[in-house]
Amino acid sequence: MRIIAGAFRGRRLRGPDGGGVRPTSDRLRETLFNILMPRIVGARVLDGFAGTGALGLEALSRGAAHATFVEADPRALHVLRQNAAACGVESTCTIVRNDVQRFATRHPRPSGFDLVLLDPPYAFASPEALLADVGGLLTAGGLLVLEHSRRRSAPAAPVGCDACRTVQAGDSALTFYHRRPDPARDTDDHA
Repeated sequence: MRIIAGAFRGRRLRGPDGGGVRPTSDRLRETLFNILMPRIVGARVLDGFAGTGALGLEALSRGAAHATFVEADPRALHVLRQNAAACGVESTCTIVRNDVQRFATRHPRPSGFDLVLLDPPYAFASPEALLADVGGLLTAGGLLVLEHSRRRSAPAAPVGCDACRTVQAGDSALTFYHRRPDPARDTDDHA
């Protein structure tokens, strides 16, 4: 596993120790970031289910202003911290040990994220609830990307967001959700 492009291009990342972490493949990560390229520079990024941190580190490598990594597994956190240190990004990232849904319900809304990257386990029980909780962290006009099994249909868009694209590669799919820039439209969804 390596950083594909940007300031840390070619930098090797430590992989997961043991089970429980399924890193996004280099090929899928390259596809994702080719799509996201116009949104990365200066973005505030949330890497939920961060694992090794490959998604958030790729964003930082390509010019994101800050990345917040949320990961509950202590073994994955250890690897993530090592990868962040190897890239020298300690001053531009925050690493949080927490469940991403719990983090979402406690995070202050005014300081939202421009880009949210979620890579939950493919057998995750309730992706709809996950999107409902985490979708509220997006800034107006922000983008949420959910990686999921291509065998599973994409969950409905959270309130205030629209599903705008799904890309399939191998056994994986990426579904993109765009937060509407007009907050007044959000109130229509509650009616």
